[in-house]
Amino acid sequence: MPREVREVVFVDGVRTPFGKAGGMYAETRADDLVIRCIRELMRRNPQLPPEMVDEVAIAATTQTGDQGLTIGRTAALLSGLPKTVPGYAIDRMCAGAMTAVTNVAGGIAMGAYDVAIAGGVEHMGHHPMGEGVDPNPRILAEKLVDPSALVMGSTAENLHDRLPGITKERTDRYGLNSQLKTAKAYADGKLQPDMVPVALRSAEQGWGLATTDEAPRETSMEKLATLKTPFRPHGRVTAGNAAGLNDGATAALLASEETARELGLPIAMRMVSYGFVGVEPEIMGYGPIPSTEKALKKAGLTIDDIGLFELNEAFAIQVLAFLDHYGIADDDPRVNPWGGAIAIGHPLASSGVRLMTQLARHFAEHPEVRYGLTAMCIGIGMGGTVIWENPNWDGAAK
Repeated sequence: MPREVREVVFVDGVRTPFGKAGGMYAETRADDLVIRCIRELMRRNPQLPPEMVDEVAIAATTQTGDQGLTIGRTAALLSGLPKTVPGYAIDRMCAGAMTAVTNVAGGIAMGAYDVAIAGGVEHMGHHPMGEGVDPNPRILAEKLVDPSALVMGSTAENLHDRLPGITKERTDRYGLNSQLKTAKAYADGKLQPDMVPVALRSAEQGWGLATTDEAPRETSMEKLATLKTPFRPHGRVTAGNAAGLNDGATAALLASEETARELGLPIAMRMVSYGFVGVEPEIMGYGPIPSTEKALKKAGLTIDDIGLFELNEAFAIQVLAFLDHYGIADDDPRVNPWGGAIAIGHPLASSGVRLMTQLARHFAEHPEVRYGLTAMCIGIGMGGTVIWENPNWDGAAK
């Protein structure tokens, strides 16, 4: 029987403040971070009956301990959703939350769901990247990939090798600008509305409350020039031009546009298309370029149609490669207006929804912009891009 494809909308998104790995969340469970986000989504949208949530998809890169046990289902139960609400766990490394969103969007589009929650969590203090992994020895023995493909910082150095015109000084300046933009966004009150305060406990210090990201810092080009290059002697990747190791969680509410309008839920963005691709694992930072080409082709758009960009700053070299490919200036105001992961942090599987939540806020402030995108590189050689339409576009009624 023919089935009509339905419009999928991004209703709302929230996140915890992002902490340094083993920092303010050292004695806080990973699942409690994502539970806090789900509860906040439901609090902010009381017109949504909890029993109408059809699915909870939560991503984590390391699915063990307090990030294991099918975290989408356990987080749904612990957040107070009815026991009838199912859930599952998902892993696509850095694009876990992005994939959770596109997965449930597919279900909404074909009518399997009306409303779903998608998000991600990563507690890198409890679960360092690569904890417990056992790569098949044939991957290296049969030379399917270079050993550097398993170390994300090394893949960034490899991308520098491929793109020698992108200098360390340029990546440092990009990192500095990310810090400056994030500091301004905080000063202007832009980031705070979608951050969920998290109660902290410490055996030594007692109770506290996390209300801001832990990673942003003051720096300068002079300071950045002195930082070590941990992935290669005399390399170009440092802690100043790359995202750190972080703890944090995100969650988003998605629905069919028809359901959102029936319930009186806000419509922050409308999904247009998405694309995931594979690239050489040794240069995984190149991934967002072909994934964006794929998403643009699916949408029937060109890069000139995109008015706002939220690009995950896993490494400055990755963002600059993207900008150079599309002829976009390093300081283009359309790109990461409030800074990015270099300043805010990148708790792996959670970051995709942070990008979306910020893009939704930009859309509300820029009705002259019709389309925007969120994009990120993904470990083991992949890229992901989602294109969104602004429902506030002032040409929509023309």
